[in-house]
Amino acid sequence: MSTPSILPLALGLVIFSFLITGILVVPFIDLLYKLKLTRRREAPTKGKVPLFDRLHDIKVGTPVGGGILLILVVSLLFAAVFPLASYLGVFVQSAYVLRTELFVIFFTFISFGLLGLSDDLVKMFGKPRQGSVGMWVGLSRRSKFVVQWMLAFAIGFVIYRDLGIHIFHVPFVGKVFDLGIFYVPFSAFMIVAFTNAFNITDGLDGLASGLLMICLIAFGVIAAGSLDTPLSIFIALWLGALLAFLYFNVWPARIFLGDAGSLSFGATLAVLGILTGSIIALVIIGGVFVVEIVSALIQMMGWRFLKRPIFPLAPLHNTLLAIGWEEPKIVARAWLAGIILAVFGLWLSFM
Repeated sequence: MSTPSILPLALGLVIFSFLITGILVVPFIDLLYKLKLTRRREAPTKGKVPLFDRLHDIKVGTPVGGGILLILVVSLLFAAVFPLASYLGVFVQSAYVLRTELFVIFFTFISFGLLGLSDDLVKMFGKPRQGSVGMWVGLSRRSKFVVQWMLAFAIGFVIYRDLGIHIFHVPFVGKVFDLGIFYVPFSAFMIVAFTNAFNITDGLDGLASGLLMICLIAFGVIAAGSLDTPLSIFIALWLGALLAFLYFNVWPARIFLGDAGSLSFGATLAVLGILTGSIIALVIIGGVFVVEIVSALIQMMGWRFLKRPIFPLAPLHNTLLAIGWEEPKIVARAWLAGIILAVFGLWLSFM
């Protein structure tokens, strides 16, 4: 199956998924309101209000749970469409053992979504408690981090043992590194890193979703070039659903992804990079996510070693917001940076 024959199928599925999600998203927003799955106020009722809460509590009351809808729509549409592909004259070709590849994709997509959903529910209905800075709601950082690593190691082990992936290519120098069994912790690190990078980037209306849209377009091109039919179909359905969601997520947002979406999407984006053999390209294409998490780590180091913050607020998008940049301006410029990084990453992936 050649790249030209994959593209019409993928483009058609983008439109199909967009239409289905577009029909469902408004009733889903109404359902979230009825279930009271909305962002709650996190600022303390007494004393000084932290800068983060002063900047973001304007979003209180917005429905949270868009990620749930997207995970359900993409998973169900894939289950309905993929078995029909061969009957429609499409030659199904996979770079790996088909059943195992699909297991890795959807186990990541759904398991991290369930972890995020549990965090969302605790945030909405749990009791706030005192954190190191202001009030803390949701699962504890430690418990969430431990579960992320457990899931990531399980996925990394299947990728190594059953898919036989244990090398990665470094462009320019033309080096291929064989990590052997150490590919398991390496892939687990990539999954956890992008999970948290996406999660902390998802702080402004349309920011993380728009950047993911750009990443999926880039990886759609890579998957089509690698002649991986199931991966191309998955990306196309995901992209179409995301585009419909993004219409309602741009400023001023009518719905947020929530942790169900951000944890799932960050982890799955990392898995796309692993399955396409584009680890270095992943870091470049998802470069804005990388910058965001690095800025958060620098802030943590400042508090730990210097006992003071390095930035007014972390991650980087919050610093820009704190110094007076308007939210749509930050998001638009992040998207532009994401586009040029995606072009650069695509160029690297084909070298």
